Amino acid sequence: MRFDLFRRHKSGNVPASGQALAAAERDASGYVTYAQLLDAGKRVVGYRLAWRAASPDNAADALAQFRALMTCAGTHLNSPRTGWALGRTLLFIDVSAESIVAGELQLLPPENVVLCVEPDLLMNEELRAIVLFLREQGFGFMLCGADALPQEEELCSLVTHFDVGAGDRALVRRLRSEALPGRPPLQLIVTRMDEWNDFEAAAAQRLEVFVDGRHLRTDALAVPGEGAMQPEAMLIVQLMQMIQRNQDVREIEAVLKRDAALTYRLLRYINSPAIGAGVEIHSLRHAVTMLGYAPLFRWLSVLLAMSNVKASPPFLMKKAVLRGRFVELMGRGMLPASDADNLFVVGMFSLIDRLLGVPVREVLGKVQLSEAVEQAILTREGAYGPFLALAESCEEDGARAASMAEALFMSAEQVNAAHLSALAWAQDLGPAEAA
Repeated sequence: MRFDLFRRHKSGNVPASGQALAAAERDASGYVTYAQLLDAGKRVVGYRLAWRAASPDNAADALAQFRALMTCAGTHLNSPRTGWALGRTLLFIDVSAESIVAGELQLLPPENVVLCVEPDLLMNEELRAIVLFLREQGFGFMLCGADALPQEEELCSLVTHFDVGAGDRALVRRLRSEALPGRPPLQLIVTRMDEWNDFEAAAAQRLEVFVDGRHLRTDALAVPGEGAMQPEAMLIVQLMQMIQRNQDVREIEAVLKRDAALTYRLLRYINSPAIGAGVEIHSLRHAVTMLGYAPLFRWLSVLLAMSNVKASPPFLMKKAVLRGRFVELMGRGMLPASDADNLFVVGMFSLIDRLLGVPVREVLGKVQLSEAVEQAILTREGAYGPFLALAESCEEDGARAASMAEALFMSAEQVNAAHLSALAWAQDLGPAEAA
């Protein structure tokens, strides 16, 4: 069911002609950005999608941008053939009185979407029937910018999530004390976190927290280390060095057999849906025969990034996998196919110091990567560097995405397709695989 028929156009907002409509659609061009929703264990349980206009000085109205975001998300995350690509992961979407009645909302599965609303929208009598219908469909509602639940029981029952700002303890206690018997617990979410030390305070209150790309820049996120890699990481580095030297697969297999758990995880990655080899891989020798050495190197880089599972935050492992795939997909069609594995490694290794607790130059000193790969990781320059820089911009606020994409001769549609496809792909390669 589409709700466009219920939307009331304000005067001046309706394009006067087909040409004006086309112009409005062009102006809606933009880039998808997101914040990750983390539980107390720093596992990703949701994403809050947003849209950054490609040209802020000539952007379409908020409704057109909302429709563009929903269409993009629906196209790349909810395929009619394969269904919802993010499993049980939730999407949080900000909606207004105008956008909540847009038909594009129906492009997403209601049970996986939470609509972020202000109190005025929730209490708008003209929208009451629409809000009730959306909740009946399965959409959740997060109440934002409020200091209490609605007094009216019907409205109160609609709220599934509550924005508690920076996690005020008095507000959290009061909301929990007002929980209605027989109803699912209200999910309380911290939406404002200035520094990583604030996360621990929120986790202690059993609150979920939204974090975005800005939080990755802080040193507080780095994994504490003693300047040396863990034994498993050193074994993986040895295997990567042997592959780079094109050593006999039997010699590589003999080294890998020293760690049965590592062998098991490597085969699980290679047999994951993300590979799509079409046949189950049973051994390292079989993998080399089917895939060659280059893909094997990339999967060892995944294992290296996830080798410090006791100290590395799960969300950061997922971020590294996602970034690697995002960088790789953007390079497709722009660079030769032989560069795909290098692009993936560039994205993965851009976070390797935070994952291993070891300076990136020390890691690069042990894993001899090509000059172009090292240049991209260290300076964001060379053949691969601009793709990594663009991925990082999209992970933050997308402010520089338009100029970076233009320099690479990439359209916003190409970047968004790569970004959301990587988001979906990373679901199959989360840190749970490394457990």
